Amino acid sequence: MTLLFTNARLIDPEAGTDAPGHLLVQDGKITEIFPENIELEAMFRARGISPEDVEIIDCKNRCLAPGIVDIGVKVCEPGERHKESYKSAGLAAAAGGVTTMVTRPDTSPAIDSPEVLEFVTRRAQADAPVNVLPMAALTKGRLGREMTEIGFLMDAGAVAFTDCDRVVTDTKVFSRALTYARSCGALVIAHPQEPILSKGAAATSGKFAALRGLPAVSPMAERMGLDRDIALLEMTGARYHADQITTARALPALERAKANGLDITAGTSIHHLTLNELDPADYRTFFKVKPPLRSEDDRLAVVEAVRTGLIDIISSMHTPQDEESKRLPFEEAAAGAVALETLLPAALRLYHSEHLDLPTLFRAMALNPARRLGLSSGRLSAGAPADLLLFDPDVPFVMDRFALKSKSQNTPFDGQRMQGRVLATYVAGAPVYRRA
Repeated sequence: MTLLFTNARLIDPEAGTDAPGHLLVQDGKITEIFPENIELEAMFRARGISPEDVEIIDCKNRCLAPGIVDIGVKVCEPGERHKESYKSAGLAAAAGGVTTMVTRPDTSPAIDSPEVLEFVTRRAQADAPVNVLPMAALTKGRLGREMTEIGFLMDAGAVAFTDCDRVVTDTKVFSRALTYARSCGALVIAHPQEPILSKGAAATSGKFAALRGLPAVSPMAERMGLDRDIALLEMTGARYHADQITTARALPALERAKANGLDITAGTSIHHLTLNELDPADYRTFFKVKPPLRSEDDRLAVVEAVRTGLIDIISSMHTPQDEESKRLPFEEAAAGAVALETLLPAALRLYHSEHLDLPTLFRAMALNPARRLGLSSGRLSAGAPADLLLFDPDVPFVMDRFALKSKSQNTPFDGQRMQGRVLATYVAGAPVYRRA
């Protein structure tokens, strides 16, 4: 199959450019990129391509970017398929421009053995139209007591190891796991929070939480958790990624760790980039996420850290929850929000507010996560997989959670005015989604 995307606004996060041009795809890979003034028939003749064999896609000056690589997607198989399946998550990802989902192991049971990992891999390959790369648990049952068989799980296809939002409190267990992971070349993803301070918290400490009477946690808990992990990194030399950095107080520690040459990267969630602690207002539980939403000053500091590259990755942290677990008092409601389909339009809020340009956004949503996992995707360059996203950054719409393809519709953006729509998504050059 040969595809030619013409009249495209090419968003290249590797080169940092946003420029018009054309892009040629052959056999599922990007072959070449051309400037907008090239004569197409002459180009075909020079490369021995018959125009009859080419499907030409006129992008009409819309944006063509690498497909999103989303680290930290929860798919609820096995155990809670009623919340999200690989089929529904795959359809939601395709509709949201996510071409690679990196899935979490916080299922029931946890993905902590090669057998369970092989089961979910088969389910993903059978049902999801996008690429699915599974992570495995760092400790058995995510209980923080005994590390999993990291080498065997890597052989079975695990791309990283994490206990998700359960912090390994036993420092000796965590240090041993980091040491073993380093010997295998494995990536460890951790949730930097001091677990005792953050236990049971539903909000960030401050005036708003006090007025609402909500159990709260200080932003310092994130700094304390990150400081501990950095100390263990200095000791073990492991490859480490902090899944969500959400406070200004944690940023200096992260900057020092990078300056000291540690193999550390950091991510943040789209909700912490675009919402703040005031959004839950009168106990709206769709805004309850983990860690809790932060102050506006923290939000702006994290946005700036993404702009400078201190924070490497933006993720959806897609966490489906059913109605029964959300329709509860705020303190008791389950934390988490779906975001596969809302990731791009929410991220485009930062573009329209002129905080981040499009190449910077896609550096954090596509290029950097692909690099961290050793993937060849996430870029617009010859030889890269043709995992592509065509979108209009300007079209306005009102988010309707009932129109989402996820089984669960727990999005905080329900009813909000948003700007930016996915028009088509391609995986290895094949269309997996086209907006009607």
